[in-house]
Amino acid sequence: MNTTFNNKVALVIGASRNMGRAFAEMLAQEGARVAVHYHSAGSRTGAEEAVATIGAAGGQALALQADIRRVADIQRLFDAVEEHFGGIDIVINTAGQMLKKPVIEVGEDEFDDIFALNCKAAFFIMQEAGKRLRDNGRILNIGTSLLAATVAGYAAYAAYAGSKAPLEDFSRALAKEVGARGITVNTLCPGPMDTEFFHAAETPEAVAYLKRASINGQLGQVGDLLPVVKMLVSPENNWITAQAIFANGGFVAR
Repeated sequence: MNTTFNNKVALVIGASRNMGRAFAEMLAQEGARVAVHYHSAGSRTGAEEAVATIGAAGGQALALQADIRRVADIQRLFDAVEEHFGGIDIVINTAGQMLKKPVIEVGEDEFDDIFALNCKAAFFIMQEAGKRLRDNGRILNIGTSLLAATVAGYAAYAAYAGSKAPLEDFSRALAKEVGARGITVNTLCPGPMDTEFFHAAETPEAVAYLKRASINGQLGQVGDLLPVVKMLVSPENNWITAQAIFANGGFVAR
């Protein structure tokens, strides 16, 4: 086990699978004690498997459930992490919900539902992190490279990209508020990733098109993001803050 994050406590939101689980396991391998958040009974098994994997490698982890669409649940989640580990140094929010529909077809309930998770929950997670993180802490949101995309076919992502877009402004504002305490706040915006979250929304034709949009002809792998995440939440990163960083194999640039 490495020691980059020794004595650090990380809370990873949405860590039962995909990017969140990989980030949680990477931080544990680097010495952090990790709170593995999951949303519901359906994702509990994945969270417990992540905790078991971390434990088998000699790390410390705890699985915690919370419906982050509810502010009281977010507060309860932070309470539980502090009670168990004594404090929090790193918060990574990977939670997200996809809706792929043209603007003219999105219903009010669908709009409210996706904004409740992708936007409202993210805001109040950041609020709680801003209040509770120890000095020199790190906050990282996961956005989307669709924020810079105008390529054919992407009108259908308006609600998804629109619900993620505020993360940039939230990050800039909070970075200024907490910067004097040495806390950094950033948003990482991945491109199309080879995960079940991505494939659940895409047709084979769309997958083929998005592969061609990358410089290597492939979808991004979660492992491609690990060095970027590690750098952004590392104790050594005290200068990169208030940024939206695009990692997408050349899919889009801004």
